[in-house]
Amino acid sequence: MSDPDPRRALEQYRRHAAGYDASARRTMAIRRRCVERLALRPGDRVLDVACGTGLSFALLAEGVGAGGEVVGVELSPEMMQQARARAARLPQVRLVEGTMEQARLDGVFDAVLFHYTHDVLQSPPALANIFAHAQPGARVAVAGVKHPPAWLFPLRLLRLWNARPYLTTFRGLDRPWALLERHVEGIEVQPVLLGTNYLARGRVSATITP
Repeated sequence: MSDPDPRRALEQYRRHAAGYDASARRTMAIRRRCVERLALRPGDRVLDVACGTGLSFALLAEGVGAGGEVVGVELSPEMMQQARARAARLPQVRLVEGTMEQARLDGVFDAVLFHYTHDVLQSPPALANIFAHAQPGARVAVAGVKHPPAWLFPLRLLRLWNARPYLTTFRGLDRPWALLERHVEGIEVQPVLLGTNYLARGRVSATITP
């Protein structure tokens, strides 16, 4: 399986940015459940990994309150343009444009959101950058695509077809959260949508697992 390819991701999101919000409506309920798993508190700093057009911003800003901060990172200029329009109405939101591997982050985060960020989850350098800025015990919530059980093989093919516009590697789809286990402890995974998607949560470990 190939590694994540940021250049290809840029091309793909350039084509799909205009229609992204419409396509994301079908997973808005999962987005809300994912954010709820962060158990945000007023004053928290939360990192929105690969934030896309900013569809999670309002939910995250509500959780951290006026004294908190939401930092969104996105590599696609076309997606970022829409994210900036949303952030303009939310003073708690700050944006960083670039790859997650090279994003310049500061301070520490109390919570980290991965919402349909499969490529990032398959990139050890991206995860290293993220968790270098997450304090021990920080809450982590994840939603994304995965392979369904083997007995639902036709759904596996459909899942791969539907996911193609939004990821550049199919590596790790059996356990997309596997690389997180180096950084996050107590990961709890809940399959959703007949096992073609999942929700997960855990807490940042005090030490990195080899």
